[in-house]
Amino acid sequence: MNEKIAHLYQPTHPAVLRLLKMIADGAHDHNLWVGVCGEMAGDIALIPLLLGLGMDELSTAAILVPRVKRAVQSLAIPECRELVEETFKLDTASEILARCLELADKRYGDLLG
Repeated sequence: MNEKIAHLYQPTHPAVLRLLKMIADGAHDHNLWVGVCGEMAGDIALIPLLLGLGMDELSTAAILVPRVKRAVQSLAIPECRELVEETFKLDTASEILARCLELADKRYGDLLG
């Protein structure tokens, strides 16, 4: 929410996604669950990406829970994993976000409003 650094928030930056994948894989290798909390977890456009990266839990503001729940229920994990593989071939955060929005729109476009 800080206007001075808001431009730095790029949850779909390729480096951020690779880091999240490494975290999820490492946690799962040790039989640990992994989750995302906050802004990214509540962004329904990113739900397919987070599930595909291997996140086991999403924690967000209570008011967003019904939308996030519906988004999760509208997706299949294999298609989310395929999305992640596709995004790892893309170069920019905006390209990755666009691909996420395509899948989100296909599965629960009415929630994107």
